[in-house]
Amino acid sequence: MTVPARQRPLDSGHLFCFGLGFSALHLADRLLARGWRVSGTCRSVEKQRALAAQGIEAHLFDRGRPLADLSTLLRDVTDLVSSVPPDAAGDPVLDQHRAEIAAAVQHLAWIGYLSTTGVYGDCGGAWVDESSPLQPSGERGRRRLHAEQAWTALPQPAHLFRLAGIYGPGSSALDTVRDGRARRVVKPGQVFSRIHVADIASVLVASMARPHPGTAYNVCDDDAAPPADVVTYACELLGVEPPPVVPYDQADLSPMARSFYDDNKRVRNDRIKQELGFSLAFPSYRLGLKTLFDAGF
Repeated sequence: MTVPARQRPLDSGHLFCFGLGFSALHLADRLLARGWRVSGTCRSVEKQRALAAQGIEAHLFDRGRPLADLSTLLRDVTDLVSSVPPDAAGDPVLDQHRAEIAAAVQHLAWIGYLSTTGVYGDCGGAWVDESSPLQPSGERGRRRLHAEQAWTALPQPAHLFRLAGIYGPGSSALDTVRDGRARRVVKPGQVFSRIHVADIASVLVASMARPHPGTAYNVCDDDAAPPADVVTYACELLGVEPPPVVPYDQADLSPMARSFYDDNKRVRNDRIKQELGFSLAFPSYRLGLKTLFDAGF
């Protein structure tokens, strides 16, 4: 696969975000600063009001509360992204609004779906790239894979962004240490990949500038590392003693937390660099955490 030849200017546009959460809002901020219009969905009136104060028109949506007239809302939208996770029944966005989104592709320049590297499953610590087999090991990963398939089955296939563990301002190992929630669980040979939310936004903008529908991109940094190492470094920055090491087989983990340890892989990010010409602002968790710390986060 080669770099798309067409370079699209991004001096104006209208982004619609299904799920105005942590990652989507960082993308929204980038585009608002360029003079774009941003609209989308959220799940509470409180957040809807907060988003309005930021200049974002938000509409209430979830599986049991579809949008009343999405076709009208999408009429002048140029770009669409979904960060809404699938549930046990499937992808809520496409289950409720597939027809309207399919009809809108004639005027959409770009569609993105935020997925997860969990679709690769457990690889025993081996390297994976976008051509690796998709063999999710848990139910959440299987749901994500089915959602990816649904989004790429649209008349204009979505771009897929397989995100590693996300961190950023207000949501990092620094916060878990400060809050007393940090644990150093050690499972020999286990590594996780991570990505700073600012780099997620930058990758999405780079893809919007070079649309290549149906392409999957791994979005992670260059430094897959054991989770205990990240906690140790956060403690070092904060000048506190790290919590004691807890062997994985002795850790009292929730089913959700334990599921993260089911998969062990190192994720390659060559495609975002080679095809999108992208350079990571935070190629390692150390630089990312140090920058957050220096900024007061």
